[in-house]
Amino acid sequence: MSITLHKALQDRILVLDGAMGTMLQAYQFKEADFRGERFKDYPTALQGNNDLLSITQPHAIKEIHAKYFAAGADIVETNTFSGTRIAMADYQMEDLVYELNYQSAKLAREVADEFTSREPHKPRFVAGSIGPTNRTASMSPDVNDPGYRAVTFEELREAYKEQVEALMDGGSDILLVETVFDTLNAKAALYAIEEVKEERAIDIPIMLSGTITDASGRTLSGQTAEAFLISVSHIPLLSVGFNCALGANLLQPHLEAIAHKTEFAISAHPNAGLPNAFGEYDESPEDMAEQIEAYFKKNLVNIIGGCCGTTPEHIRVIAETAAKYEPRPLAVTV
Repeated sequence: MSITLHKALQDRILVLDGAMGTMLQAYQFKEADFRGERFKDYPTALQGNNDLLSITQPHAIKEIHAKYFAAGADIVETNTFSGTRIAMADYQMEDLVYELNYQSAKLAREVADEFTSREPHKPRFVAGSIGPTNRTASMSPDVNDPGYRAVTFEELREAYKEQVEALMDGGSDILLVETVFDTLNAKAALYAIEEVKEERAIDIPIMLSGTITDASGRTLSGQTAEAFLISVSHIPLLSVGFNCALGANLLQPHLEAIAHKTEFAISAHPNAGLPNAFGEYDESPEDMAEQIEAYFKKNLVNIIGGCCGTTPEHIRVIAETAAKYEPRPLAVTV
């Protein structure tokens, strides 16, 4: 599968899906929906645990994947953004981590295979989504104790390894370490991936996507776009790029900062603009695609998609725009 992926990456700009959370909001699932029959007597509140819906509402997850593929996506992300035991501790569901990730990857795999069988000329891929967790290894959560850490590198490595194994077992073609706000967290994930690859004597493409958190142009742990690139370039990545936090126009300078300084493919999946006063994203598909078209004109990206606030309609217009352009040239075969 990776050979096909590499060929597709050379041939065209690949399209990633949009926001899973935005789509799930439209279903208006309540506590009982998150619980389903299996977890109806669970001791903690479960509403908001979107990853759990891969088990309790699998039809909705598959439907969302299908909508993104139908809109033109080449790659969908698994519903596993919070799929580590560190993040699942909020719901006392640490022991469910393997099943959550395996089931999420399996659902995405089934939908991808359905679309590939219908359109063999356009193979579809599954990216196992690996989020940043809700703890940071580089900074203290306590302003009065700057040396304190809420998590260790080793704890992160172990948590990510469990997630990675399940995502691979479930059928992921790619592993996507995304929304990186602390590069030390990401390095723990990358270390875990390399460990699994070595133990299993297999290879799997890795996408890495950081997050520029504000107008300072830095990640939360203080790195500029170029510093972020340099600090992860020792790992053989399929792609490096940015997602979340910013809209397409504000993300462009950071893509420009790295696009001509690496042989890796470049990815971007920005938000649908900045959130309004109610935390909602108003940018239309046409407006977002118009801004993203500037990426294509400057040969900045190889993989494009959407993050918060984006829908299948956003992805459809972005995919139609991307089809008019050649991908950013790759210096070597990825």
